[in-house]
Amino acid sequence: MSQTVLIVGGGAAGMLAALTALEDPQNTVLLSERQARVGRKLLSTGNGRCNLSNLHAAPHHYHGRDPDFCRYALEQFPVSSTLAYFAALGLETVTEPDGKIYPRSNMANSVLDVLRYALEHPRLHLLSGDGVADLRKKGDTFAAAFLSGEKYTNIDKVILACGGAAGSKVGGVLDGYKLAKSLGHHRTALYPSLVQIKTDPTYPRALKGVKTPARLTLRRGSRVLAENEGEILFTEYGVSGPAVFEISRYASTGGDGLTLHLDLWAEKSAEKILCHLRARRDAKKADAPTEQTAGTIFAGVLHSRLGQVVVKAAGLSPAAALRALTEQDLTLLAGLCKDFPLPVTGTCGFDQAQVTAGGLDTSEFDPHTLQSRLIPGLYACGELLDVDGDCGGYNLQWAWSSARLAGRLL
Repeated sequence: MSQTVLIVGGGAAGMLAALTALEDPQNTVLLSERQARVGRKLLSTGNGRCNLSNLHAAPHHYHGRDPDFCRYALEQFPVSSTLAYFAALGLETVTEPDGKIYPRSNMANSVLDVLRYALEHPRLHLLSGDGVADLRKKGDTFAAAFLSGEKYTNIDKVILACGGAAGSKVGGVLDGYKLAKSLGHHRTALYPSLVQIKTDPTYPRALKGVKTPARLTLRRGSRVLAENEGEILFTEYGVSGPAVFEISRYASTGGDGLTLHLDLWAEKSAEKILCHLRARRDAKKADAPTEQTAGTIFAGVLHSRLGQVVVKAAGLSPAAALRALTEQDLTLLAGLCKDFPLPVTGTCGFDQAQVTAGGLDTSEFDPHTLQSRLIPGLYACGELLDVDGDCGGYNLQWAWSSARLAGRLL
């Protein structure tokens, strides 16, 4: 029996849900996108390269009140099936050593293009530049009113694929939450995730542009909230980089009194660092034209600006004579190198966030179909649900897997 399917949202999840629904010849699909073009947010993923998946996608890389909610969708449309699907659309991909998967062209446009071309279908009606303002269930069907005043009735099934609040400059909106709420659904608190962390401005401004490997520990008092290791980038407002993104959801949800602790020489113990500093201080350089200063003690180990900031944080003058540093000074420097604290003042918010932590309460949806337990015929997929993944292609894989499940089981 023929049916009309409305898909609200033309992002990654919405486009794939539409293509999946079109595989049933009985379906006519209305794809609604409030932006002028579909897939705009997709172009900003992976720094414009579109990190479309990750070989290691599995439930332990996802978060939410019920992290296992994503399991069935990921099993039904795993990474291998995702790559085969995109290959059939004409997309060639490459997999990097860490498991991240990108289009061979290294251009996000390539992913969007194959999806857009596939959407050119006689049974698909693209309603772009016009969002859904109101959605109601009337008997066995739905009625939708659009911002332009257009109205559609006798809609048999609806898939909410509106995305989350993150990336508001490139399409992040609250539409899906509002529409779901109007139908009786609930959502958890929303927080920006995979986002830069703001810290006390004392040090970051002096270090703007400096990159360094570090082990990161986010604490409230003595309680450890999150840990990670990798490259970080100091900015004028705080710290950024993949290692920071991974723990940012905890900075967003952790409340006040947070401190980010940096281990700037993670592979060495404080004792070995102390030995290194002693050797630097005591080295004989008879042929040196000028006496070395305390600000150079981390030369060859840390970025020069970072080394000087550590020296200043110890209450020492970078211009002081290196040989004049006491054992107490060296012990303090070694300690700061292993534990350099940055008081956290917040994150850069939803504008800069790559994904939303939180979303529609997953207990109100069947994980085997993604159909609402409250409203028969209503489905949700992608970032709109309370599922968010780690940095590295996991969130797009959830978008593909959940959209495929919802679109296939209409």
